[in-house]
Amino acid sequence: MSLINSLQWSSVITNPEGKQKVASLIAQKVKDGDVLGVGSGSTVYIALLAIAERIKAEKLNVLAIPTSLEITMFCAKLGIPTTTLFEHQPDWLFDGADEVDPQNNLIKGRGGAMFKEKLLIASSPVSYIIVDESKIVDKIGTHFPIPVEVFPQALLLAEASLRKLGATEIKLRPAAGKDGPVITENNNLILDCRFSEVNHTLERDIKAITGVIESGLFWGYNLEILKASNA
Repeated sequence: MSLINSLQWSSVITNPEGKQKVASLIAQKVKDGDVLGVGSGSTVYIALLAIAERIKAEKLNVLAIPTSLEITMFCAKLGIPTTTLFEHQPDWLFDGADEVDPQNNLIKGRGGAMFKEKLLIASSPVSYIIVDESKIVDKIGTHFPIPVEVFPQALLLAEASLRKLGATEIKLRPAAGKDGPVITENNNLILDCRFSEVNHTLERDIKAITGVIESGLFWGYNLEILKASNA
């Protein structure tokens, strides 16, 4: 058995029953000829399994544009052909989130793939965000900091600039399973930042810092939120 064929999801999947229900809804939206933007995380993984079953059973022609190396490898395992934004634009996208507020603003990026996730959301006419009740918050930043992807040599400039924007806590994200910090898919670093106030200009203001590649703050995007519930 090859390494790809032996791949398993690497972390514990919370609320698997609720996520499975929403995954089935996502899979039913797939049509022959679709190009799918495929996000990151365990919820996306479960939905991808359901989509692969439909592709195999109904012999559908579907292409995926993955947001991470991990999801790309799972597409290979499941026999789902992949493509890129050079060749295709997504017809729609599905992804998860770390936090969602009542206005459908998000924090994403615990998996470190927020740059391509945001790129695909911006490129997709329809984006479905799958969350369970634990991700619903009254105020963005309640449970998680805002991740900021930074070009390594801009680290100190970015830190100083983020503090000027009101960051009350900034931490360089450490890696698990290796020494040193997390390295993103773009070979950059991640700063996890807490702000006492998150407003409608913060996403733009963070992005304007020289050396910042992207943030995990998604403010004002056209999203449809699908809730995974056991009820």
